[in-house]
Amino acid sequence: MNFTQEELLLMMLYSPGSRLGLAEALRAMRAQLAPDEAELAALTDSVLTKLEAMSDAAFDRLDLYRDF
Repeated sequence: MNFTQEELLLMMLYSPGSRLGLAEALRAMRAQLAPDEAELAALTDSVLTKLEAMSDAAFDRLDLYRDF
């Protein structure tokens, strides 16, 4: 799965370490967004769509923190 730099950063910020945990955290954050945060909402939706399409094993192979 190909993620943009912005998507990877969002994932890094919200990931508790698992694909399902990240999806849950992003959904909770998404529910708190204001109407004027449409760009962040769209980014979150894109990440959620990609997370739903990948397996836990594929998520585990991601190195979200490689630049740190």
